[in-house]
Amino acid sequence: MAEGRELLIGGVKISPGESRQISLFVSKQYDFTELFMPVKVIRGREEGPRLFVSSAIHGDEVNGVEIIKRLLKHRGLHHLKGTLICAPIVNVFGFNSLSRYLPDRRDLNRCFPGSRKGSLASRLARLFVTEILDKCTHGIDLHTGSLHRINLPQIRACLKVRGTRRLANEFDVPVILDADIIDGTLRKVAYERNMPLLVFEGGEPLRYNEIAIRSGVAGILSVMRALGMIEKSGKKTRKVKSLIAKGTSWVRAPHGGILIIRKGLGSIVRKNELLGIVSDPLGNDNIEIRAKKKGIIIGHTQLPLVNRGDAVFNVATFERTKPLVQSMEQFDDRFDYEER
Repeated sequence: MAEGRELLIGGVKISPGESRQISLFVSKQYDFTELFMPVKVIRGREEGPRLFVSSAIHGDEVNGVEIIKRLLKHRGLHHLKGTLICAPIVNVFGFNSLSRYLPDRRDLNRCFPGSRKGSLASRLARLFVTEILDKCTHGIDLHTGSLHRINLPQIRACLKVRGTRRLANEFDVPVILDADIIDGTLRKVAYERNMPLLVFEGGEPLRYNEIAIRSGVAGILSVMRALGMIEKSGKKTRKVKSLIAKGTSWVRAPHGGILIIRKGLGSIVRKNELLGIVSDPLGNDNIEIRAKKKGIIIGHTQLPLVNRGDAVFNVATFERTKPLVQSMEQFDDRFDYEER
């Protein structure tokens, strides 16, 4: 996108130096009340990158909403260079009904780039692409684990897109996944436009996770500093060394029963190390779940009741695990404390 172009979102013109709150019309509901997607646009007086930050593409992923709320209060935005576009609740239907999906049971993150004449999910996807993504140069999309799963703060991105690797390393999370391009995802739309897009994962659905929230806010601000959108902080903070995973794999339950987790989120594990135990309601027949490879646990189920074959632990693998120890220590030092 060329710098200096007029910025028009939802029919509202945002001039340099202006901040506007915009309601994008989505649909009328059964009772004919109107539903809108809330958007906040902050445009600096000086031109620069146009960054969107979105969350709740899955309606039950609420951490990102709080991340954006805190981001918008940051005093560095008073001297913004470029434009920040925040869409805290993209899937307004799912958010209002505490659901990951839309009323048509579709996953919005499998419906991009969408269509003006398609399903409800497809039309919502099209609205987001035309009104927000197509007007930006960079993007950050905020997510959590899916139903009954929790994720370690991490970045997923297509590192082949120019400039993406540098921004991923700026986010201050221990793990970066060079993610596959999946049809229908926002990430694929960005890839096709050669737009650097970071997908931040952290926490679980319908629950605030303070470590993930603070990590997300700090990561976005770090990326904005790297893009020259806000001034660098005067405080010296110890950066988290991010490591790019070779791959990830789920360790599945070998038996149905009641799960006790022995290794939690962020644990660095060796091959064959005990991760959890599945037993019956009387505590008999303890069946061990062990790591298939060395790596770090970046996600696990939150549900203690498992069926045979259920995905239980998500392990990211690396060439060497020793640097992970330092990376997790840096992350814990920075974010894993009681906020005063």
